[in-house]
Amino acid sequence: MIDVHSLTKRFGRHTAVDGISFSVDKGEIVGFLGPNGAGKTTTLRMLTGFLPPTSGAASIAGFDVSRQSLKTRQQIGYMPENVPLYEEMRTREYLKFRGKLKGLSGALLRQRIGHVIERCGLEAVKKKMIRTLSKGYRQRVGLADALIADPALLILDEPTNGLDPNQIRQIRNLIKDLGEERTVLVSTHILSEVEMTCNKVIIIDSGKVRASDSPSNLVSTMRAAGRVTVEWQADPATSAQALAELQHVKKVTEEPTDDGWARFAVLVDSGTDARSRIGQLAAENHWPIRTLHRHTATLEDVFVELTRKD
Repeated sequence: MIDVHSLTKRFGRHTAVDGISFSVDKGEIVGFLGPNGAGKTTTLRMLTGFLPPTSGAASIAGFDVSRQSLKTRQQIGYMPENVPLYEEMRTREYLKFRGKLKGLSGALLRQRIGHVIERCGLEAVKKKMIRTLSKGYRQRVGLADALIADPALLILDEPTNGLDPNQIRQIRNLIKDLGEERTVLVSTHILSEVEMTCNKVIIIDSGKVRASDSPSNLVSTMRAAGRVTVEWQADPATSAQALAELQHVKKVTEEPTDDGWARFAVLVDSGTDARSRIGQLAAENHWPIRTLHRHTATLEDVFVELTRKD
């Protein structure tokens, strides 16, 4: 559905997107992640035809983004981070207006309006002025607008921005449902939502792609998967040195406590479990253990690992 090859965008001397390449298959829900200034929005703007690339190529559903811009845009439903709406219009009126702009008319237009109103849960507000709608309903109107022309690809830029937890859950479930019908590319900072929603993740930083895989595969390859917490009654300096000398231990960090117990975060090689060796060390030195816990890595751990600057 999406093929990107060596895509680059420069603004003067600043390179916002630096020769990135990735692909998205039909029917995938893909999380497009990166820190602020990573080049995510610039990439999305090139894919949607808003910005021309400096070099490289991208195609959507087989149409070249630069040479077949109109055909490309006809395949895309795009919802930007801050949804621009005409507040003086009613919900249904606005969707009718947007549908006409996208070439729909007659019975097809009426059918699509009815479909997106039902799909996005707008039945209760279809006759209300947009300016009276809550943030959650405005996001739903923006999503209905993106869906009105029945695009093959849906691009959502921070779709849950500013929503409360209940509204986030509703939008998340809606995105998962939409992924059964079309390809969805989601740019967001809420990594827990990506883990629950997406079957593929692309991480971009400093204009370059740092990772592209399923969330589970990314987590399984990160060193964060080998993080262990231990609390015991022992001299902090002595026990920290002993921990650091254990096989596969990469880093030992003391964490503050207020009750006389020594607490450490122990980073070990990916794919190893140091708990048995730490337990044996405590037994040999007669250090009572209160906590010995291996942390399960998350997509947040992967994100930090790939994008941190230290």
